[in-house]
Amino acid sequence: MPNKTVSKFTTGAAAAVLASAMVLGVGAPAAQAQNFGGVLGCQASGGKQEGGALIGALLGAAAGSNLAKKDRGTGTALGAVVGAAAGSAIGCKLQHDDQDRRYAQGRGYDYNQPATYSHGGYRLDRSLAPASYYGGGGYMVARTTVNLRAAPTTGSARVGQLRAGERFEALAQVRGSDWVLVGQNGVGVGYVHGAYVQPEGYRYANYRY
Repeated sequence: MPNKTVSKFTTGAAAAVLASAMVLGVGAPAAQAQNFGGVLGCQASGGKQEGGALIGALLGAAAGSNLAKKDRGTGTALGAVVGAAAGSAIGCKLQHDDQDRRYAQGRGYDYNQPATYSHGGYRLDRSLAPASYYGGGGYMVARTTVNLRAAPTTGSARVGQLRAGERFEALAQVRGSDWVLVGQNGVGVGYVHGAYVQPEGYRYANYRY
């Protein structure tokens, strides 16, 4: 006569493995794998999400097996899925942190320092050089595709790009020049020369071009 305890444990373990494989998309085609949003949908590269999902699945399976005493197989499977989702979220967050750290190091600044700083009453991204500002407020439109610069000079580093016709927040103009401080959610993220942008309506007639 088979041992019921062993049978339940074997069934539960098999369910956990199956659930983990489903969540991790093992053997799934690339197009199908994209449907597993939790584990395979992280926008940052790395293997921590998959590792976190696997560890979470195993821990969740063990917890589910202990809690669901009457039906350990189902409890194990459900615990594996829930645990995999939680581990996946943690792993994805770690991958994003790694990506941000690499980006910061590539730009030559300390990842542990604040992402923005204040200058002249404006909030600037730490990758930007400060300048003397005046005016500002409202929105402008890019005449053509143009690079955003880290300082109001064409020789400074490229920190972003505006596409032709793109509407953007004009925080201020650089005093004594035709450079505009481009903002995103109230934070300066780059400089663009006024020759490549235009005011959006008469409200911004104070800008000089």
